[in-house]
Amino acid sequence: MIAAILLLGAVLSVMFALSRPKVFEASAVIQVEGPMVNDANGVQSSQSARMLQTIEQRLTTRENLLAVIERHKLFDGIPGLSADQKIWSLRQSISFQTVAAATGQAFGVPTAVSALVISTRFGDAEQTARIANDFAQSVLDMSVERKVSRARDTYAFFTEEEARLGAEISALESELTAYKNANIATLSQGEQDDRTAIDAELRGMVQQLLAVRAERDAVQAKARLRETDRRRIDELNAQESLLSSQQAALEQQRDALDLRSAATPEVEQTLNAYDRRLQQLQNQFDIITVRRAEAETALRLEDEQHSERFSLLERAVVPSLPSSSGRKKIALAGLLGSMIAAFGFAFLLDMLHPVIRSASQMERQLNIRPVITIPDLKLNPKPRSLLSRLFTRRQPPDALQD
Repeated sequence: MIAAILLLGAVLSVMFALSRPKVFEASAVIQVEGPMVNDANGVQSSQSARMLQTIEQRLTTRENLLAVIERHKLFDGIPGLSADQKIWSLRQSISFQTVAAATGQAFGVPTAVSALVISTRFGDAEQTARIANDFAQSVLDMSVERKVSRARDTYAFFTEEEARLGAEISALESELTAYKNANIATLSQGEQDDRTAIDAELRGMVQQLLAVRAERDAVQAKARLRETDRRRIDELNAQESLLSSQQAALEQQRDALDLRSAATPEVEQTLNAYDRRLQQLQNQFDIITVRRAEAETALRLEDEQHSERFSLLERAVVPSLPSSSGRKKIALAGLLGSMIAAFGFAFLLDMLHPVIRSASQMERQLNIRPVITIPDLKLNPKPRSLLSRLFTRRQPPDALQD
């Protein structure tokens, strides 16, 4: 009985394992290349991991998966599948695996990614490679589109902010001028003219400083610096130092005029409020101008493909042999299950129909000592096969007789 159950289970397990379909696997590798030109501050900010995660989420949406199924005619040979079942099967057949960069990352900095491996598993070899390459090309297209779009949006935002702050500064200056004209009797004409001239010179110097810094950043952002570029950078640094010293001197003169104008507290208090507001707007304007210049540089780098980019390192090829479909595991698991079932069935039969096999067992269970034991003599034993000798329960040398 044990041998029959074991043999039947083994045959069924092998038949089921052989009926499993073949599965082919193909992989495409995308390499993440670092930027060819650093930014103005010399810092390379890696956002590849976050971008790849966003692209993966967009690729595995319902609409995109339905488009892939329709484009490659997937599951056409399996009638009766609903759209949800096709989408679930496709999601189970693809995987995205990122490879971290070898360089260490500081705390709080996003993990840098050096490569992305896209793997697909299908029953058709050509279809497996074709779908893997399709997803790889989609990753490349989305990465370029997303990075360029983000750079343009950033540049447009800072350009609008610069224009808005410039308009607010102009409006506040006009309002300040109108207030001074309304209270001209309480202000000294000479000191007021000096203050206006100093403010005008300071604004002109700020604009000159911004122009000098923007030009220097643009020259430094070049991929290769020529000797003329280095001389130009030195000239711009010297010009910036001179303008900064002149700006500091004018600010000292302006502070001195502010102290002398304390004779009119109410007017001066209002003028100081205007100055503070104007200075805040000017500081914001300076920051926005610098950020706009950085965004313009980043946009140029994206257009010229000098920033961090993705490239197809290895295309998926048509696999010549199927990958492991679990046939051996299924056969071994079925054989193990058959052995457990066979021995379990034998144990159950022994529990339902117990047999006393020795004199000591009879004395222990029935509290009766046997008088005599008669051996079981088989004068003409039939020849048994090797399988029956292995799995047939061996009889004791002597049988118990009442």
